[in-house]
Amino acid sequence: MTREPVIRLRRVYDPPDPAADGVRVLVDRLWPRGLAKAVAGVDQWPKAVTPSAELRKWFHDGGSAQEFRRRYEAELAEPGAVAELGRLPELAAAGPLTLLTSVKDPASSHAAVLAELLSG
Repeated sequence: MTREPVIRLRRVYDPPDPAADGVRVLVDRLWPRGLAKAVAGVDQWPKAVTPSAELRKWFHDGGSAQEFRRRYEAELAEPGAVAELGRLPELAAAGPLTLLTSVKDPASSHAAVLAELLSG
């Protein structure tokens, strides 16, 4: 019997929760503004699974969430992203995996799309 992976979404600015976070993975392309690396408690930063700069700009310029998701999933299918993406389920299977982002609402962000894909 395999157990369901525990994948959490949190803001990187929230303090780490050692009892619940497990492995903390930053899923933003840029380091969060004003946050010291020592304070963030980030274990991994796989930039290949983050939305490209072009996709982020397109979305912030008024792109739709549905089209963003389609384009982001296409980026995740590219060879560099596939390799990095393949490591995340292994981390989730070993214990909690927390996807960190600087966006104000992680549940409505690329991190949620990534969590859904990882949850399968």
